[in-house]
Amino acid sequence: MADEKVLAAQKWVNATYSMVPGYTKCPEDGRTGWSTMFSLTMALQAELTMAPLVASFGPGTLAELAKRGDIGPNEQNVNIKKIVEHALFCKGYWGGDGTGSYGAATDKSVRALKNDAGVDASNGLVSPKVFKALLSMDAYISSPTGGTDNVRGVQRWLNGRYVNRSSFFIGPADGVYSRDVQKSLMKAIQYELGIPDDQATGAFGPGTQAGLKNHVVKEGDRGIWAQLFSAACVFNAPIPNATGDSNVDTKFRDAFDAKLTEWVKIFQQFSELETRNGTGDFATWAQLLVSTGDPNRSTKACDTRFRITRPRADALFKAGYTHVGRYLFDPPGSTLDKNIKDGELADIFAAGLSVFPIYQDNARRLQDFTFAQGFAHAQNAHSCAEAYGFNRGTVIYFAVDYDATADEIASNIVPYFQGVQAGLANKGKRYNHGVYGSRNVCTQVSRRTDARYSFVSGMSWGFSGNLGFPLPANWAFNQIREFKFSYSGDSFDLDNDARREGGDPGQNSVHKAVDPAAAFVRNLEKVFPLAMQYTNTRNGDPNQLTLEYGRSRAYNDKNWAALIGYSNPDFVKFANSNGASVLTVFTDFATGFPIGAEHLLAAANGHYVKPQSDSDIRRVGAGDIAGWAGDLITLYGEWQRDIKAYPSGHAYCDAKFGKMGVTSTFGFNDLIEDADGYLIARRLQKGEQFLGVVREHYGMGERDAGALTRFKDFYEQRFGGNTDYVVTMARSVLLSQADPVLTYGRRTLIQGQAGDNATMPGDLPDAVLNDFCRGFADGLQERVTQEANAKGR
Repeated sequence: MADEKVLAAQKWVNATYSMVPGYTKCPEDGRTGWSTMFSLTMALQAELTMAPLVASFGPGTLAELAKRGDIGPNEQNVNIKKIVEHALFCKGYWGGDGTGSYGAATDKSVRALKNDAGVDASNGLVSPKVFKALLSMDAYISSPTGGTDNVRGVQRWLNGRYVNRSSFFIGPADGVYSRDVQKSLMKAIQYELGIPDDQATGAFGPGTQAGLKNHVVKEGDRGIWAQLFSAACVFNAPIPNATGDSNVDTKFRDAFDAKLTEWVKIFQQFSELETRNGTGDFATWAQLLVSTGDPNRSTKACDTRFRITRPRADALFKAGYTHVGRYLFDPPGSTLDKNIKDGELADIFAAGLSVFPIYQDNARRLQDFTFAQGFAHAQNAHSCAEAYGFNRGTVIYFAVDYDATADEIASNIVPYFQGVQAGLANKGKRYNHGVYGSRNVCTQVSRRTDARYSFVSGMSWGFSGNLGFPLPANWAFNQIREFKFSYSGDSFDLDNDARREGGDPGQNSVHKAVDPAAAFVRNLEKVFPLAMQYTNTRNGDPNQLTLEYGRSRAYNDKNWAALIGYSNPDFVKFANSNGASVLTVFTDFATGFPIGAEHLLAAANGHYVKPQSDSDIRRVGAGDIAGWAGDLITLYGEWQRDIKAYPSGHAYCDAKFGKMGVTSTFGFNDLIEDADGYLIARRLQKGEQFLGVVREHYGMGERDAGALTRFKDFYEQRFGGNTDYVVTMARSVLLSQADPVLTYGRRTLIQGQAGDNATMPGDLPDAVLNDFCRGFADGLQERVTQEANAKGR
């Protein structure tokens, strides 16, 4: 939406300076952007009689302003005061009357901006560094799409403490961790180490590393080093837990206390550091500050373009390695000869090592990445992997071997990986895709295309996609150092890769029949016959008994009893006494992601015993609450908890609903379990037998298994394939007072996420609630579209 004050600023600066040599006009559209700020910057340079004019507020502009002194009401140049006033409007502050009078309103706004940024606001004067900040696109209030008070507190503290250092400039205070914020923290560390201002570049060089080795911090420490370490922790928070449905956060603090110790222990474990005692040693400092962490730490994984012979494999195993990355393909015309050789896999496996395959076909320029190329590369990768005999479910890492910017990730990298998704699906989803690239590439690709694991190019610590981004939640390998591996007179180039325990297991065999859902089916093949046997002597439904048994351990309290009843205690006892057990998790062949069996069966149980209305599909009932609707309620509670960072409910759904690698109670896995639970229940209601339904849904090797079209089928069967129906049903879930059990349960779930003072859905303005519900509907539709694209439809 156009802003009339911004439009006025654009018109004024263009009209006033269009004839000045070197000046570049900005668009007159009423929208703040870099083009407007650059035009105002060139206007300032013109008033300072600088030449040539440049679209940058550099050292020369700063120096000329310093000669002039702080800008305020007494400034003689009216146009410079007008530039201040118009820039304030463009930054979202009231600039005054726009005539250059620099009155009380302008003074007040300058003070407000300085206070928001965290610098001294005792006067309304614009110093050179404040002017530089004023003519930037940095924000000094929390971003409405993910800014947090914890990060913003550190940003303001850094600005306030270091603004007078010659090489430090006022950074954003928007609550978002970014490359610029990362460099500000690094400069702060360098200042405190005694590195001269002109040498404090924000790079993690030898002097900085040596200094940090002498500044180990631990519980009980106070002062600047505890503060700097705490700040680095805030920038790497929150840490996702193993299931991705909760996180571990931390706050900026003056003292290293017990709570920070516990957070550091979790961070050390998540990052796979050797020491996990909660102390801020050098390895932990390094891991917080740069994508390599300590590049000299020992690792259990590696990758190389060179053939791993049996002697090399034995040497690697003896050196402590467990996994090695090798290439499936060497592009035509390449002189690297990097692909796996005949007999090489057998040598690797015989030595006790596992392999994780990598696919790279150029992948070093933006033009190497399109949907069509991704599709073709995936099909070729499939053919190569199949020829080598790689087992079903193997993760293939497709490479992005350059520093893709955020815009390039959106325009080319994500479409490329959507092509990869489609190409592998077109071949029957024998293999799953992973992503190799910077932290931001890995995170964005994983969220947008469901990459199973990330292989981070951490060694390229200067990449813009590594600076200011935490490790992806699904990281499996992190490439941290290239060196010559030497043994018995032989040597070859090797990259050391940190490996996350519990991540990608790699492959230690080939040509092996693998069915990811086999354990789940075997478990139920024990339970269902017992349910049949039980019902031969008692009244009952073997389908229902099997579902109840599957949820009996985790979804069987009084709230579930009020919703769909308790699990049959006699059958649970009977099944247990006959050797049955409850499976916790299994792997989905269609995505490679873990599925929570108990949640899946609870959702199926709910839909089975409380089916949807035949007369009105839009009517929501207890069966829905046991599945998707219950998760939607908890997602609403999360939104209310995070409302300051995400005022828009639609934006919150965009960030959290059905996404892989984000902390959410309605993430990707939850949506899979809800969809599958519903679809299994619907087939049971039509008279089918439980075991047959499960076997067919999860494929048992069949290409057209129900899991491949789960989102489309769920969307069409439960919501009529209509996004307006989704919105209506979501509103009903969040507002209906007809069922006291639902009303009580909804309040309990929301308060469990957002606290006792959480705003209930009925207390929100209708438009605000609709925005959240529409975000859920659009997110579900996006999933359906993604699935269709992956199927090549």
